[in-house]
Amino acid sequence: MRCRSSKLTRGLIMPSCLFLVLLLCSPTVLAQKAPPPSAERQKQLVHLVRQDCGSCHGMTLQGGLGPSLKPQSLQNKPVDSLVATIYNGRPGTPMPPWQRFLSEAEARWIVEQLLAGFPE
Repeated sequence: MRCRSSKLTRGLIMPSCLFLVLLLCSPTVLAQKAPPPSAERQKQLVHLVRQDCGSCHGMTLQGGLGPSLKPQSLQNKPVDSLVATIYNGRPGTPMPPWQRFLSEAEARWIVEQLLAGFPE
């Protein structure tokens, strides 16, 4: 019985260690920041925000049908919440989801730009 138990224990150690390593490494992998969009894509995203977002949030992003997107209006809002709002929209409001047109990383780039004062 002792031999069988010992083999069973050895057979579980390697998979358990592998699982533990993967578990400990996964937050690091998930937390890595995506590279910024290319310069060309950044220009497209700026145009999208100015034209499409601006149609509701005001052409100068100071508010309209939607709230202001100026840094002082967004500074106390969690970044992940802002990214989710752009990417998934807000059901029951005029805010549409943009996931058909943007990656989540691009939505995050837009939020970062809005918080820094959106480029012209």
